[in-house]
Amino acid sequence: MRLDGKLALITGAGSGIGRALALEAAGRGMRLILTGRQKQPLEETATLAGPGSRIEIHPADVSDGAQRHGLAERAEAGGGLDVLVNNAGQLCVGPFESESDEALARMISVNLTAPILLTKEVLPQLSQAKGAVLNVGSMFGDIAFPCFAAYSATKFGLRGFSEALRRELSDSGVQVTYGAPRATRTEAADRFAHLVDPFQMKMDSPERVAAWLWDAVEQGRNRAYPGVAERLATIAQKLVPGLVDGVLTRQARAAVRSAPKAERTTV
Repeated sequence: MRLDGKLALITGAGSGIGRALALEAAGRGMRLILTGRQKQPLEETATLAGPGSRIEIHPADVSDGAQRHGLAERAEAGGGLDVLVNNAGQLCVGPFESESDEALARMISVNLTAPILLTKEVLPQLSQAKGAVLNVGSMFGDIAFPCFAAYSATKFGLRGFSEALRRELSDSGVQVTYGAPRATRTEAADRFAHLVDPFQMKMDSPERVAAWLWDAVEQGRNRAYPGVAERLATIAQKLVPGLVDGVLTRQARAAVRSAPKAERTTV
């Protein structure tokens, strides 16, 4: 899919991977509608894109139905959407029993329910344009990590939605790409900094992630993983899950020992 001149809506574009996706897309000549809950971070993203970038900002909460509809209307007014990037997300990390009901419900709404409903909202535009959906998932959507139980569940769900929708839309001309970044150096990563070493996480820059995600869309790929090791890990998860269980359980015990006291529990 040629990206130059295409109109993309990017959620969660005020920071992290979302901001990097916006800057990479602007560099590839795309027209952009950037959304997020706060106006100022979106304005900062637009400023970083530099003069000449074709960017509109539209602050919105993607978990709100009326605001999702407003995003769809904005895209239609811009000539119709070519690419939807479902990137907005929240993170609950630590012992599952310690997470509040409110935080879990909010995360599920933002990470899973909102991308499904926003995709449905703009699907007529994407169908007309024979466009694309990029769902930004996580390696935790293939391999469920201790201390990330509910977060992993939302990313497993997003991956399942992506695969089913891609098959359903196979004759429509709409492309669906699921991208699975590993740990990325963003502000959100500070919340699990104490887990990086115990779980032997490899960290990527947001810029690297954004580049290979847009490459995947441009090349029409169904799914995108950051490296060979991650692809092999997904195969091991399917073929020898007991081995993966053993490795992650041992790492989780080490993680408990390194966790802040407020987050410690028995694994």
